[in-house]
Amino acid sequence: MSRQGRAAGQIDWPTVLLIPLCYGGWMAALWLLPLWAGWPLAVLAIVLHSSLSHEVLHGHPTRWRWLNEASMALPIGLAFPYNRFRDLHLAHHRDANLTDPYDDPESNYLDPAVWAGLPRWRRRLFRANNTLLGRILLGPAIGQASFLAADFGLAGRGDRAVWLAWGLHLPGVALVIWLVLCAPMPLGSYLSAAYAAMGVLKIRTFLEHRAHQKTRARTVIVEDRGPLAFLFLNNNLHVVHHLNPAAPWYRLPALYRAGRQRYLAVNDGYRYRSYAEVFRHHFLRAKDPVPHPLWPQG
Repeated sequence: MSRQGRAAGQIDWPTVLLIPLCYGGWMAALWLLPLWAGWPLAVLAIVLHSSLSHEVLHGHPTRWRWLNEASMALPIGLAFPYNRFRDLHLAHHRDANLTDPYDDPESNYLDPAVWAGLPRWRRRLFRANNTLLGRILLGPAIGQASFLAADFGLAGRGDRAVWLAWGLHLPGVALVIWLVLCAPMPLGSYLSAAYAAMGVLKIRTFLEHRAHQKTRARTVIVEDRGPLAFLFLNNNLHVVHHLNPAAPWYRLPALYRAGRQRYLAVNDGYRYRSYAEVFRHHFLRAKDPVPHPLWPQG
């Protein structure tokens, strides 16, 4: 598969135009709309901002990294420093490590030995988190707690990249909270919107990768072309993204249409027709176990 991206010097204008629309929607949600309309718009804007941040860390929309990253500098989702998101996600793109409980930063699997040592209440919590409903409701809190614990550990060991990321992030969080406090939307409502946005993002990440002996067969295709696909900037075509990480979001559907049979052969048919199918199959039923089913025992 090719790793198609932007030609030298070319600007991804659809992404450039989408960035101010995202911030404009966010500002409208805070300042112009009644709470019943502003709250859901704030959720959507925060989800889209996360998806745009994903585009930026892959080198879009311009050839100037500083400009790309500056465009995502306002952390309206509050939770994750951009630098940490960038570094951990790029580490996740080492496909040989996909689903590894230790070396894939985005893996939801645990080492079976770790699982065996967990107290019963934590096992129940993680099992609930392995349903789609649980991932939406509990996943943001569980993910944030795990992320903070890992980063605190790294910071305590003097990791300068972690200190820098949080040093840049916290002033941005303070600015966002100040802007919210100046707006008609109550702070509590905004915090709940940020949490809900993380829950929506968990729909995308819920089954992006599966445990499989073949590295190439671990990454999903969700053939959805609806609102969620737009909010996720076509990252539902996930194997296409992993095989073409430099391709901008708006080219992924054409890449998939042109090579559909090849992509499905690559991932051994790991495919869902839509997010509606994902909800039908997994809303209350786990996709797979929490302990990695292929991890060496003992």
